Amino acid sequence: MPRIVLGTRGSALALAQTRLVELALREAHPGLGIEVKTITTSGDRRQDVKAGEGSDAGLKGLFTKEIQEALLAGSIDAAIHSLKDLPGITPPALGIAAVLSRADTSDLLVSSQYSTLAALPPGARVGTGSIRRTRQLQWKHPGLEIVDLRGNVPTRLQKLVALGLDAIVLARAGLERLGYAISGTHLDCEAGSFHAIPLDILPAIGQGAIGIESRRDDASTNALLAPIDHAPTHLCIRVERELLRLLDGDCRLPVAAHATLDASGILHADALVFREDIPAPAQARATGTDPESVAKNLFRQLYHPVSQ
Repeated sequence: MPRIVLGTRGSALALAQTRLVELALREAHPGLGIEVKTITTSGDRRQDVKAGEGSDAGLKGLFTKEIQEALLAGSIDAAIHSLKDLPGITPPALGIAAVLSRADTSDLLVSSQYSTLAALPPGARVGTGSIRRTRQLQWKHPGLEIVDLRGNVPTRLQKLVALGLDAIVLARAGLERLGYAISGTHLDCEAGSFHAIPLDILPAIGQGAIGIESRRDDASTNALLAPIDHAPTHLCIRVERELLRLLDGDCRLPVAAHATLDASGILHADALVFREDIPAPAQARATGTDPESVAKNLFRQLYHPVSQ
């Protein structure tokens, strides 16, 4: 009987994402033996950083390094990643073998009082640990006081109430994968009843996407993973991750990007980088057969926005 060993972080969200991979594999391969190994990463041991919230690729690597080391050592066959945590440059022996169908990429403004970003009063206190979110929020709504917010989703919802914050920002995909019920624009949970409004901001690179990484030369594992790869999502992820790779030389920049594939097979991508709080936007498009060219086009615009 074929068997596969999956490696993942031990957080509630990471385990929920791994269960989605397990379900997809069991549907594709009835009878497949699946073992899950939880691996503690450097990021899990640090209290000053949180997965998915940094713009620095080095910080992101804190949540993937030990899992990739286990993959290279052969103690696991595949690594499950939230792709917004995966650095742009990874070991050359490894590659993303499959990407599940992407979840909603939106960030939600969660508040007990306010139903829109525009309704927040001057000086409103908004909690987030993300530089990307901070820059976009302050750009769209100057005067906000951003409060650094850490911890898992339940902790952050509790802090919204306990600290008397006007709002916090959470990713919709994470909430839904953890089982939080969002009805329309309302979120009801143990911490209380809240407005949960999609924000008009660009997501993090890879937001909402679950990637399965494997050794490039592991033909048997890659054959097991191939049927669960969602090709349209994978194409979009290739655009975003190539942009991240190109930006690695300047990885401390707050960066956001989102690629989509339309019904005619055309890739569309938007990106945004902040330099000294000044936004630099970019847009590009190309056929779905050349996602890397879309990323290169975005990169040229971001670094040469005036001279074209």
